[in-house]
Amino acid sequence: MLIERLEFAPERDAEIFAGVPTAPAVFLLRSHDAQAEPYVSKTANLRRRLHRLLGPQEERSRKLNLRDRVRFIEYTPTGSDFESGFLLYRALRATFPKTYAQRMRFRFAPLVKLHLENQYPRASITSRLGRLDGRALYYGPFQSRAAAEKFMNDSLDFFKMRRCVDDLHPDPKFPGCIYSEMKMCLAPCFKGCNDEEYSAEVNRVQAYFDSAGESLAREFSVQRDAASANLAFEEAAAIHVRLEKLKPVVSQFPEIVRRIDRLSALIVQPCQQQESVTFFRVESGAIAGPVPFSIQVSDHMKSQSMESRVLAVLESFPKATGHSMLETMEHLALLKRWYYRGSRVGEIFLADDKNNFPMRRIVRGIGRVLKGERPEQNIATPPESGDRNGEIRVEEKNHE
Repeated sequence: MLIERLEFAPERDAEIFAGVPTAPAVFLLRSHDAQAEPYVSKTANLRRRLHRLLGPQEERSRKLNLRDRVRFIEYTPTGSDFESGFLLYRALRATFPKTYAQRMRFRFAPLVKLHLENQYPRASITSRLGRLDGRALYYGPFQSRAAAEKFMNDSLDFFKMRRCVDDLHPDPKFPGCIYSEMKMCLAPCFKGCNDEEYSAEVNRVQAYFDSAGESLAREFSVQRDAASANLAFEEAAAIHVRLEKLKPVVSQFPEIVRRIDRLSALIVQPCQQQESVTFFRVESGAIAGPVPFSIQVSDHMKSQSMESRVLAVLESFPKATGHSMLETMEHLALLKRWYYRGSRVGEIFLADDKNNFPMRRIVRGIGRVLKGERPEQNIATPPESGDRNGEIRVEEKNHE
């Protein structure tokens, strides 16, 4: 799991401390006793942290000191807090399979779930994933449950899909609910519509979530233009009002929120190696990496462009396969924790519906991450219709 391993001896502590980097790292300390619990953590300065844990103990100090207990030091240098957090998660999961989740303090990402397995589908908020190859669809990750609920409820105001949570047994004698009285639901509960009509409405809702609201905006635009062409100006004005009401709702849709089985992204992070960056690949919500990417090229690669080199790395990237739903939920929690931070290191680039990446923007982003430059400040600009190649740019800040 961790690439470097040293044997620790108190009498050679100065030599050992001098041999470890003064750089961020994830590390593990193993005891002389094979039954003893290892110490696993991350740090912004490995040498300083080891000196604090393994150096000579100060008199009357209450600081943790493991000098007389540790036999082996294992560590991996890292280039960013995101890389440290992901490697720490993997190390804890391997070392403490029963308690790693509590140690990581996971807060699973809120998702919008479209219950297509139900005879009369509905939407709800959940933080639990089911099978991604099942009928239910999941959209996320959202920053909080409140944000997910607000977006879902504001979005469903434009549709007539049911809001109730019961399994329906349609009965014409059923009185319905306030949504059916307000004409905000097709009311399948008392057969206010047939199954084909309700299915068509559900398909509109799915298209809305799949396209980040663009399908409904296009639908309103077509209806408005048709009404104008037929000189039905009052109808066109009413549709235009609905279109204007839709815009602030769609603006709540964070760029990273996608259908989880289609969530494909490249995360670019600083690297501990010189003239390099680190790639992480997100595929169906699962994270793979890290993979270092060197800016400098060898003689036989000089004929290749940067875009072609990045594309080659993406195509050869180790697949994040074999993950359980719990692992995917944990990876989404790590991704949410990084993405929604007030200050972040690195940049993320999302693939479009055809799984194509914005290569030119990735190349520019690599240069910014490598040089430590501030990202381009255009994250508030919504993607154009039909363009889901949006790029999220972030600020830099390191934490121990």
